[in-house]
Amino acid sequence: MDKVINISEFDYHLPVERIAKFPLDRREESKLLVYKHNIIADSQFLNIRGEIPSDYLLAFNNTKVVRARLIFRKDSGARIEIFCLEPVLDYERAFAAVGQCSWKCIVGNAKKWKEGDVKITHNEITLSAAKISDNQVKFSWNTTHTFGELLAILGKIPIPPYLERDSAEIDNSRYQTTYCKIEGSVAAPTAGLHFTKDILAQFPVQAEVTLHVGAGTFLPVKTENAVEHAMHTEHFSIEVAELEKLVRSAGRIIAVGTTTVRTLESLVVLGERVLTGGNPREQQTVGQWEAYGEEKQSAPAADALGALHQYMVKNQIPNLHCSTQIMITPGYRFRVVAGLITNFHQPKSTLLLLISAVVGDDWHRIYEHAMANGYRFLSYGDSSLLFVESVR
Repeated sequence: MDKVINISEFDYHLPVERIAKFPLDRREESKLLVYKHNIIADSQFLNIRGEIPSDYLLAFNNTKVVRARLIFRKDSGARIEIFCLEPVLDYERAFAAVGQCSWKCIVGNAKKWKEGDVKITHNEITLSAAKISDNQVKFSWNTTHTFGELLAILGKIPIPPYLERDSAEIDNSRYQTTYCKIEGSVAAPTAGLHFTKDILAQFPVQAEVTLHVGAGTFLPVKTENAVEHAMHTEHFSIEVAELEKLVRSAGRIIAVGTTTVRTLESLVVLGERVLTGGNPREQQTVGQWEAYGEEKQSAPAADALGALHQYMVKNQIPNLHCSTQIMITPGYRFRVVAGLITNFHQPKSTLLLLISAVVGDDWHRIYEHAMANGYRFLSYGDSSLLFVESVR
């Protein structure tokens, strides 16, 4: 991509005491910053329904965080932590596997594990892990449990590293949204953590997507020109009935979280592939810069989404699976999303670049306001509702 984005311009001072280490006692009592027509206002999340037009659709990511951290021991007693990132095969088969399965992993204390199996023993369960390569592990076990059941029994919730604490009992429930369904994430779509079932019920028009959040979401941008940053890949899916709702509401959609935004805007790219006579999954992954350029944005979003919906109906595809590397940066023209519900993000992150794509340089003013008015930052922090000024 032929442009320069200086990541140093997306830095700000975040004192450690402003990072929320634990969630509030009640989800809906978090602060809510509202940005609309260049005006910043303060509210509380329990009032969010009144801030969104009644005919707008609320789109959210129904992924569920898995207990992806497993603590093993070698025969010598050395502690080996294995962080399951994503299965070598698809998620559904991996979680349903009995006896053995393989995952892409991060291994903690890897220098202590050069060869041989490591094990976890719990009651009658023995789970063994064998290192296939530096980033791939084969698991095997001696019971009829599925691997998903084993993670629920033996694993720990992988809370963000910047919390600088071990996971606690409260994280098992509060580092999940109240509407989570589909297992696969190793990080929560944190914008949704503020929703209670009662607040969600106030929105009559809703649609669900699934994007499994990967550990790459925490990676800082290390290149001075952010365009040179290699965006991580995340897997997403959508059911045909949910896509039909998006077609009807394109341009009047509030996305709950950056993961939902990335999914919705990636779906338009898939629709454009159909409009140009292609197979939407011919290239399995939506490329980092595939959504950019006038030639890529000639069709209205509703037409692109409609073409993708017709493709799914015609080919009897009830649930479309794909992956995305889309990187939304300043200057991006939103096609589907009219607004975004999101937390306050780390300096020099791809998430902050996405926020700047929504609100422009006003992100400085928004974050300065949040800092001056006691907002809590990052995953367990407070919320914001940011409106895009123009949507195609």
